[in-house]
Amino acid sequence: MADMYSRITQFLLGAASFVIIVLGMQMAESILVPFLLALFLAVISASPFFWLKRHKVPSWLAMLLVIFVVIAFMSGITLLVGNSVTEFLNQVPRYQESLMEQTRDVVVMLKEVGFDISFNAVTEFFNPGTIMQISANALQTLSSVLTNAFLILMMVIIMMIESLSLPDKMRAALKNPKPYLEFIDKFNDTIEHYMMMKTSLNIVTGVLIAVWLSILGVDFPILWGVLAFLLNYIPNFGSIIASVPAILLALVDGGIGIAAGTGVGYIVVNGIMGNVIEPRFMGRTMGLSILVVFLSLVFWNWVLGPVGMLLSVPLTMTFKIALEASPQTRWMAILLDDKAPEETETSK
Repeated sequence: MADMYSRITQFLLGAASFVIIVLGMQMAESILVPFLLALFLAVISASPFFWLKRHKVPSWLAMLLVIFVVIAFMSGITLLVGNSVTEFLNQVPRYQESLMEQTRDVVVMLKEVGFDISFNAVTEFFNPGTIMQISANALQTLSSVLTNAFLILMMVIIMMIESLSLPDKMRAALKNPKPYLEFIDKFNDTIEHYMMMKTSLNIVTGVLIAVWLSILGVDFPILWGVLAFLLNYIPNFGSIIASVPAILLALVDGGIGIAAGTGVGYIVVNGIMGNVIEPRFMGRTMGLSILVVFLSLVFWNWVLGPVGMLLSVPLTMTFKIALEASPQTRWMAILLDDKAPEETETSK
């Protein structure tokens, strides 16, 4: 009986600690978001940095080259997204009004053919104007985060510099550092491979989407390409979320034909990249179950806002990879996976 009470007490203490930590993270959103974005970029930058070092490039030169690429990437994203977001936000009221008019026309047409549907009931269930406003708010938040580009860049540089001395510090601090260093190496190799491959494939996805929308004549194709690049870190749901505002915008400016072409473009690009290219280069061992993806999306969006939604799957994936690296916690990683152990073994 005493043992049972002890376990209940430990569970309650753990649950209470988790709630306190989450609420603390929510309150510290303005600090955590730039830090997590910097960590995200540092992990992506680590692969080319260590690749240059393995090819006998001096550390200082490898660092400068990687930082130069990061600066160019962040500056390009900031300029492209910043101008497009500002212009898009100015046009949002017009888009909302046009979408509501088109929705009203559809309701009238349905009434003429015998369907007794209320316009208010339709807009309560599906309001395209509200969806466009939510997209605008999310893009505005992303644009405001990018204004902290200098702070994020400084943190990336500091993290990369610290990563060089971490193994030596652990050897000096621990009596038997070998198991810990092996764990860190395995964890780093896995997460770096995942992030580099995912980022490369997302860039290709974003470029293809932007090119296709440019061909169709949809407004702000670069903005939707960048959005597709960012949201495709979220499997299953990211491509759908990224496509909705672009399709609605195509419907406003180009009509049903252009909107249909936009939707087909998203389906084809994401279908090929997600079902053909990505499994070939990344395998399926990095998968998360759809339920875990959805819950992580809701949870991190609640804690950190729209940027948390963007980072939800990378954060959860990092947690899963950390669990896989230890035999004691591997069972938890299996629960997060999208396949049962029998399927995983068969695929091997």
